[in-house]
Amino acid sequence: MHNFTTEDLLQYLYNETSAEKKEAMNAALISDWSLREKLETLVAPKATLDSIQLVSPRKSTLESILNYAEKSVEEFSEKV
Repeated sequence: MHNFTTEDLLQYLYNETSAEKKEAMNAALISDWSLREKLETLVAPKATLDSIQLVSPRKSTLESILNYAEKSVEEFSEKV
């Protein structure tokens, strides 16, 4: 019996597992319909995420975030 987690399945889906673990998961997927079903529930969202074209935030947005972080660090430093 195997105990693969959702994290294990995600790593398998994104090809981020070791060769040994991938081999064990392949064997488990052949014999365990429940595990195959769990994997299938991750395939569709992955395809959707892969199809989304990401855009970078505006420069002004990044500058605002960095300024806020800098201000927070200064306030923290003054208290210490």
